[in-house]
Amino acid sequence: MFEIKNVSKTYTAKKKDSKTVKAVNNLSLTVNNGEIFGFLGPNGAGKTTTIRMLTGILEADEGQLSLDGISIKDNPILAKRHFSFVPDNPETFSRLKAIEYLNFICDVYKISNEDRLARIEQYCERFGLKNVLNNKISSYSHGMKQKLFLIASLITDPQNWILDEPMVGLDPEAAFLAKEIMRERAQNGKTVFFSTHVMEVAEKICDRIGIIKQGELVFVGTIEELKKEHGSKGNSLEDIFIKLVQTSGE
Repeated sequence: MFEIKNVSKTYTAKKKDSKTVKAVNNLSLTVNNGEIFGFLGPNGAGKTTTIRMLTGILEADEGQLSLDGISIKDNPILAKRHFSFVPDNPETFSRLKAIEYLNFICDVYKISNEDRLARIEQYCERFGLKNVLNNKISSYSHGMKQKLFLIASLITDPQNWILDEPMVGLDPEAAFLAKEIMRERAQNGKTVFFSTHVMEVAEKICDRIGIIKQGELVFVGTIEELKKEHGSKGNSLEDIFIKLVQTSGE
């Protein structure tokens, strides 16, 4: 599980007027073990900034973030051993072969030879990359790179699986598989947290969702609770979401 308490982040625009933008404003959120949590919001709402603070890529201006009770600020190395992260842009290590990259990840996380061989074979078989592991990552399509990042994040067997727009670039079969693995992990008591723009995905697989607008949470709860609080007869989740992000806080 992880906890975000009263977290804020402000950016200063690199322009003559140097205006500040509060990307995340006093955000608090708890995601529990055994839960798939969907983080929804329009572009620029603060989803990626929140995820980057949670994973230690960015430092929060205020507040606390912890994974399994370990502060990402005070003990970043230990905290990072409690999660794996799939970014929204799978561009990195392009000169390595895919198998070299996966072994590098296993080395960083000190995965035993026995476990790494079993996990690499398992997930590469499931995602259809088994026969191209000796190819350089630079030769991969965007979708193949996204699959590789998913595999790399899973071979560490993380307690907390954090994903930023993981379905972008995946073909329907791979997207279905990713959702299937999310459910498997939650059923095994692990935490899954992902951002998405796809309402259908959130509605089908999430135990709870959070909706963020202009850096502030405007809803946290189940889909049923969202429909009860903000919906009306015949409204789809997409209808409710659009109405909520357009009107809340205005």
